[in-house]
Amino acid sequence: MENFKKAILAIQHLIAMFGATVLVPILTGLDPSVALVAAGTGTLIFHFVTKRKVPVFLGSSFAFIGVIMQVKDKFNGDLSYAQGGIIVAGLIYVLLSFMIKKIGVDNIQRFLPSQVVGPMIVVIGLTLVPVAIDMASNHYVIAGVTLAIALGITFLAKGFIKQLSILIAVVAGYIISAQLGIIDNSPITQAALIAIPNFTLPKFDIGAISIIAPIVLAVFMEHVGDITTNGEVVGHNFIEDPGLNRTLLGDGLATLFAGLIGGPANTTYGENTGVLAITKNYDPSILRLAAVFAIILGFVAKVGGFLRSIPVPVMGGISLMLFSMIALVGVNTIRNSKVKFNVKNIIVMATILILGLGAGFIEKHTGLAIGIPITETIKIEGLSLAAIMGVTLNTLLNRK
Repeated sequence: MENFKKAILAIQHLIAMFGATVLVPILTGLDPSVALVAAGTGTLIFHFVTKRKVPVFLGSSFAFIGVIMQVKDKFNGDLSYAQGGIIVAGLIYVLLSFMIKKIGVDNIQRFLPSQVVGPMIVVIGLTLVPVAIDMASNHYVIAGVTLAIALGITFLAKGFIKQLSILIAVVAGYIISAQLGIIDNSPITQAALIAIPNFTLPKFDIGAISIIAPIVLAVFMEHVGDITTNGEVVGHNFIEDPGLNRTLLGDGLATLFAGLIGGPANTTYGENTGVLAITKNYDPSILRLAAVFAIILGFVAKVGGFLRSIPVPVMGGISLMLFSMIALVGVNTIRNSKVKFNVKNIIVMATILILGLGAGFIEKHTGLAIGIPITETIKIEGLSLAAIMGVTLNTLLNRK
C-alpha cells in the first residue's frame, strides 16, 4: 500500500512537470522524448550529488529557448551546435559550484544583484513574445481560446487543478483543433509503441557557445531562488545543507548530460515545489520515482508522436502566457528586492533592456550592428551582450 501511494504521488509530480518539460523541445525543435530522458536522468544525478536530501525535479529550462532558437537560425537549423553551447553552460555551472564552495555564495551574488538579474529575466521573456505571436498567427481563434483557458485556470482555480493549467489548456486546444480538422495524425500513426529516442551528439562552435553560455548569469539567481523556495516549503535550509555548491553542481551536471544526448538545459522546477506545498509530502524518493517514470515515458514513441501532432497555434497560445510570465518574474525580482532607482541602477537596467531588446530594432532601421565580433559571421549580441555589459557596468558603478 505504501509503494502504491508513492507511485500515485510520483505520477502527480510527473504530470506537474510534463507540460513545461516537453514544451521547450517542441518550441525549439529538439526531441521531446530525449527531453524526458534528460529530465529524468538529470533529476537522478541531482539527487545523487545532493546526498538525496533535496526534493526537487529537474526539467527543461525556459531561459534557454531564445538562445537555442538563435543558434538554430545561425547554423541553418543544426541544433547540435546548441547542444555544444548547453554543455559549456553546464560546465560553467560546475565551475561556479566550486567557486561558491571556495569563496562563498555572498561574494558571487555581489556581481549579480537584482538590478542586473531582473532586467535580464525581463529580456528573456519579452524577446520570446514575438515567437509566440508568430505561432499563434496560424489560427488566432484556437490560440486565443487556449490562452484564455490557461489564464482562467491559473487565476481562478485552486489547489492541484491550478498546477495543471498548461496541460488542461493544451488538451482543450487539441480537442478544438480536432473538431476543426486541422490536426495531422501521421506523427502518431507512424510512431512505434516503443522506440529509442533520437539521441544526437553535440558540435562545438565558439559563436554558438558565446550566444548560449552567458544565460548562466541569469539562471544562477533563478537556481538560488528555486532552492530557497523549496527549502521554505519543506522547512529546511538547503542552501546550507547539503549546500548551494552541491545543488548547483547537480544542476550543472544534469544540464551537461542533457547537452550530450540532445536535450534542452535543465533547471529545478517550481511546478514540483508547488506539488510539495499542496501534498505536504516532502519525501525525496517520490521525486526519484517520478524521474524513473519520465525516463520510461521517453521510450514510449507514441507519446512523442502525440506531442509532435499538437497544432502550432495551440502551443502559441500557451507560449504567449508563459513568456509573458517570465518577463513578469523579472519585474517582480526588481520590485521584491526593493532596488533603489538611483542614477547608477537606472543606467545599468536601461543598458540591459536597450541592448537586450533594442539592438535588433536599431540594426534593422539604421544598419548599425551592435555586438562583439567572435568570428566573421558570429558576434555576441542580444541577451548575451546585455548580460556581459550589465554585470560589467554594475561592477564599475556600484563597486563600493
